[in-house]
Amino acid sequence: MGELTTIERAQRSLATRTSRRSFLGKVGKSVVALAGGGLVATAIAPDRAQAYHICGHTFTTGSCPHPFSPLSRTDRYGYPMHPQYGYPVDDQGRKYVDPKKQKRRKTCEQMVPGVYPFTKKPRYGGGWTRCCSGRLRHIQDCCSTSNIRINGDYAVRGYCPRARKVFCITYRELNKRC
Repeated sequence: MGELTTIERAQRSLATRTSRRSFLGKVGKSVVALAGGGLVATAIAPDRAQAYHICGHTFTTGSCPHPFSPLSRTDRYGYPMHPQYGYPVDDQGRKYVDPKKQKRRKTCEQMVPGVYPFTKKPRYGGGWTRCCSGRLRHIQDCCSTSNIRINGDYAVRGYCPRARKVFCITYRELNKRC
């Protein structure tokens, strides 16, 4: 065996710095960037999406505004809850115990238009259920007439009713094991 060529040294250096998955991800992003331009490559970057952290969610729509964003957990009525412990929280993320002193708004219908007035009157659409950490989780689309999503991408219909598109998502834990 003789000395390594420049190309062989570069290949070995790359192989020691990256895993196969990260290498293939970089190659795939590069191919997309060449074919569709930088805009497409940044639009599919996983760190651009704010919702990739929610178990059961597979696309890039970001989470709705929530005191614990990006973990926008809600109760069955759409009010914010603590993402880990499940108790009701107010708009500042404090435990909700006094309706006379604390403000608590519905995540989709009240918090979204408060932060993003161009969404007008958003409403929950449908959603889907997945098994996450041994419990069923229901992920819901917050639907509006906006043509863009919370993360700036083009809005898609998702599970929204006609004339509305997904603006952001929230989730609620169901009381069932899976």
